[in-house]
Amino acid sequence: MGASDSKLTFKQGIFRLSEPKQIPADDAYWTGFWELPESTEDVFSLFSPADIRRTRDNTLANLETLILAVTSRLCVLRNHPSFPDPELAPERDALNCIRVLTRLLPFIYEADHLESWEDSFFWGARRKRSRRGQLKPEVIFDEAEGNADPDQTPTPGEPEFEPAKPLAEEIIDTLIDLLFFSDFTLPKVSTGKNKVSYAIWQSGVGCNTPVASTKEFENNRTEILRLLLTLASKSMYMSANVLPVKGVKAITYMATCPDKQVVLSVLCSLLNTTLKYNPATWRVPYDHVVFKDQKQILVTYCLQLLLVLILYPIPEPGNGTPPKNFFRHFLGRLHRPQDFQFLVDGMTRILNQPLQATSSYLPGSQKSLTWAPEMIMLFWEVLQCNKRFRSFIIDTDRAHDFVVLVLYYAIDQRNDSSKQGLVRMCIFVLQTLSVEPQFGKSLNKTFEGQESLPASIRIPNFHGTYADYLITSIYTLLTTSKGKLDAIYPALLAIINNIAAYVQNLGRAPSSKLLHLFASMSSPSFLFANENNHTLLQSLLEALNAMVEHQYRKNPNLVYAIIRSRRKFQALRDFTLESGQEEIERQNQLKKEHGDESRRADSIDSLRSPTVSRTPTLSDVPEENAAFAIGDDDDSDAEAEHRSPEQTESSPKQSPSRGASRSGSIASSIDETVPLQLRGMSEKARGKMPVGQPAFSRQNSTTSLNSMAAPNLGANEFFTPSTAWVESWLPELPLHTLLMLISELAPKIPSTGGSNDTAAALKAIQESEVRGIEPAPIRVHLFEWSPLSLGWYESLLWGFVFAGEMLVSKGTAGVWNNTSIRLFKVQETAAQAPSLLAPRGAVDAVGSNLVQRIGSLNLRGTATQGPQRRPTNGGNNAPPTVRDV
Repeated sequence: MGASDSKLTFKQGIFRLSEPKQIPADDAYWTGFWELPESTEDVFSLFSPADIRRTRDNTLANLETLILAVTSRLCVLRNHPSFPDPELAPERDALNCIRVLTRLLPFIYEADHLESWEDSFFWGARRKRSRRGQLKPEVIFDEAEGNADPDQTPTPGEPEFEPAKPLAEEIIDTLIDLLFFSDFTLPKVSTGKNKVSYAIWQSGVGCNTPVASTKEFENNRTEILRLLLTLASKSMYMSANVLPVKGVKAITYMATCPDKQVVLSVLCSLLNTTLKYNPATWRVPYDHVVFKDQKQILVTYCLQLLLVLILYPIPEPGNGTPPKNFFRHFLGRLHRPQDFQFLVDGMTRILNQPLQATSSYLPGSQKSLTWAPEMIMLFWEVLQCNKRFRSFIIDTDRAHDFVVLVLYYAIDQRNDSSKQGLVRMCIFVLQTLSVEPQFGKSLNKTFEGQESLPASIRIPNFHGTYADYLITSIYTLLTTSKGKLDAIYPALLAIINNIAAYVQNLGRAPSSKLLHLFASMSSPSFLFANENNHTLLQSLLEALNAMVEHQYRKNPNLVYAIIRSRRKFQALRDFTLESGQEEIERQNQLKKEHGDESRRADSIDSLRSPTVSRTPTLSDVPEENAAFAIGDDDDSDAEAEHRSPEQTESSPKQSPSRGASRSGSIASSIDETVPLQLRGMSEKARGKMPVGQPAFSRQNSTTSLNSMAAPNLGANEFFTPSTAWVESWLPELPLHTLLMLISELAPKIPSTGGSNDTAAALKAIQESEVRGIEPAPIRVHLFEWSPLSLGWYESLLWGFVFAGEMLVSKGTAGVWNNTSIRLFKVQETAAQAPSLLAPRGAVDAVGSNLVQRIGSLNLRGTATQGPQRRPTNGGNNAPPTVRDV
């Protein structure tokens, strides 16, 4: 039969499947589903979503029989002594059974009305056909053709049915065995040996000698891994608030496998195959545009299934402790330095690849991988579950490489709405690293070679330590993300808090930036915009305190910047509700009178000053809004004394030049988006960030984010500041250390602000003893998981899986394409003309539906769960993207 005839017959069989008449289980019709298709494309293109839904909704009995038939055939082949023999037990039959199951399962998962049936059908107790029941139809066919095998003849008296595992468990067991099957996915073993041998596919962790492989073996592994991922993808059809609590039975069954040999073989095979892959091997330029790299597809599924297994939180039972996730357990047990070196080399190779691909002599000639988000996720998982790995990368200074790489992805993608899940994860990775004391100490190493970094993360004229670089990068994320990262301001500030007690020799520019943040976060407009915004400022104050208390002599630049901003700290001490309201009113009045002049001055100042951001604002706060401006630090007292009252009151556009001329000094240059009359009051309003653990709730930050865009006091209709509210947090601000520092040192510091005086001031700071300052215990702000944060995390992972599948399938035959996904939002994109270097059908980015509620993720302590929204997927026709909502 020709290929076209075979496809036509297969399509006709699919039409028959949805007819009202139930087809008997022993009908020869079912053999067509594993005998007729010739490729994966045949199954996915001929078995359309409409065909599957029609059968599912109209003739469920036929769908049941189909699933049982292909599963039974797959199990028979796995147990057949001749498999994979082209005549007696063809490999093609097994692959077609796998493909049919892969095609059907997502459409079963999406149907809410079939949930109880699905649970009973796949996971309920059952009986299955015995060897006699399975082989009888084949023997009849063979006898009719004169090809009966005496060894396959059923034993007389053998029962036709016997007790069996739940259907889903049997499918998973069969697939795991097939991943390590002689002459199917592994080299052929000699006669008499067990055909299933749990050998690790690649050298690396747990294996020094790679197993010989072929493209055919790798393609077969790819098909099996895709079905295992599909079985686990029930996650996509659950809402994020339900998923961590309810779990997915298929993943639970795989993750809790008690057979250590099976777990280690699967774990090491997936891990080594992923990290051994080197996309930089010699190839003809642009070959990836013409040819499909099957090896890359295999590695994609290996990495994704590995992540699904190791990060899966097993739901807690009603009573007792949950079973152990053995994949995560054994990953946490790794301890050999050579294994850690293998992990680090593989991860950095993949994370570096996009940088290298864009800097090639022939732009676009090298294949650009899309695994960076998954690789960052894998790095984060190993960090969390393996303390020895954390120590290894810190002690060997490889943590510095990861800091730079993670910052690259965070900063490069910070303004892409569809990449916010990735950016947030990068920040949480840095927070996880920052809890280690040795990490904070290691950041004092000089950062050399910064000029070789990509332009997006390169800091002009930078000469400093890794701590300088990290703090400057965090400042960039805080001030240039256009409102997209406000939800995780607490996490960014937590990083600074965690390293603060160990930072030494902080540079002049980073010191100035920290005071810029202080000026902005202490403004009345920022504090009054939301009842929780003061917690952000408290976190920043705590970081400044830690630097002063623990490293006073080693941070003269920071101390000098604090002293030059003394009027702001003193004003904060005297802050009241009335004074804050007066400042906001003055600001609004000046904004009306001098709006145009102020904007022009800001643009000039931004162009001139290399240390001030071109848009020096906290995220999406309007640039002309004085109270929110970053870097509106007070002028030095000396300058204030030499300025006449008339200048102070009526010359807001004279300061930009002064600010620009001071850009190289320790004192913060003035961003003239804040009118001069407001400076005194904007210093006063300073809020607090959680000193304690519970205060690091991202819900607080999310709430503040929503209202920060409204600069006016009454803009937030849900919150009205009161005197009682101000008095509830103002006395709790940790100002004692900083005010004591100012009172002790201010009289000793030259006040003219010249370069000679700056050097003298720094010397005086280093030589002076400051009384009354006692180091407080170092506090660590951890990232702790809650059901809500786990829901966000799993939605992020499955978004990556969905996006990866769309890339692999080029948007035409994706496993989950055109299904009703609930875990994240699938948004349609306008069709664009394809090109050789930009083939369409790829998913642009990944995120989750929890961004508006990400404030409830638990950074430390208990999270408050907000209302859940269920997104819907965007449609069925255009290539979709996965977006943060």
